[in-house]
Amino acid sequence: MKDVIKAFRKIVHLTFPPESSNRPVVCNLTRLFDLTFNILKAHITPRQEGAMIIEIVGSEENYRKGIAYLKEQGVNTSSVAQRISRDDEACIECGLCTALCPTGALAVEPAARRVCFESERCTACGMCTRVCPVGAMKVMLNNDW
Repeated sequence: MKDVIKAFRKIVHLTFPPESSNRPVVCNLTRLFDLTFNILKAHITPRQEGAMIIEIVGSEENYRKGIAYLKEQGVNTSSVAQRISRDDEACIECGLCTALCPTGALAVEPAARRVCFESERCTACGMCTRVCPVGAMKVMLNNDW
């Protein structure tokens, strides 16, 4: 029986220059590297510059190969975790953000009564920034979104 490899998951922010936004580079992740992807957010500007947030699933080795391929195609990649900013000192631990977080990246730790942020689960949807009364959560995305 074949060994079952636990799927590696990563949420990634991609930006495409105009010359790359009309090519199927993301679809090629499946065909060339046996990766699956889920588009969480996408946008193309009038100048044909593209931006996406996708979840990529597959083996860690194939993920690395796929990211290298995207970079070769002129696509800039960054972890969504690098696009989220949380000001721990500004947070008043009210928990409003946890009620709207669709992925559970924000949750209240019952024992400590503190809001915990698991950046790897975050999809940068921005829901937390809309309800935070003190602006402790910030999403740093393309201004066109």
